[in-house]
Amino acid sequence: MQLLLLRHADAEPSAATDDVRALSEKGRQQAKRVAHFCKENGLQPDLILTSPFLRTEETARIVGNELKSERVLSAFLAAGMIPSAALEELRACQRLDCVMLVGHEPDLSALAGTLLGAGNHGALRLRKATLTGLQLESLTPGSAQLEFLIPVKMMEKD
Repeated sequence: MQLLLLRHADAEPSAATDDVRALSEKGRQQAKRVAHFCKENGLQPDLILTSPFLRTEETARIVGNELKSERVLSAFLAAGMIPSAALEELRACQRLDCVMLVGHEPDLSALAGTLLGAGNHGALRLRKATLTGLQLESLTPGSAQLEFLIPVKMMEKD
């Protein structure tokens, strides 16, 4: 399975609560760039799982609409996700060719580090709107190969 990890795009600095912070205009443009990059490079998730937080849901909606991928809000992706819980949740998707997770930091970095066998101790740091591609042999720690890690600023502009 190819696993795409996408950290949410830039969000407004404040809101009534953290979970309702919306994307900024910069974030909407970042999400569009990621969507365009995926489309141009044949990165087509069968399913996009997203944190229920507004900024992640908006990022996933922009990308999913462009790629015509199904999106599902997934509580396990809310801030504070534990890699072992993510691996357990992903078991339901293991027959799919490509799954995208849209989530938060440091959660996605911890998951990537765990899958790559580097542990979840800060070996990676994914900036906003960074797209990471992993090829998974199985849903176990250390079973992934890093295919790419591309910050949005390195993706060509529309």
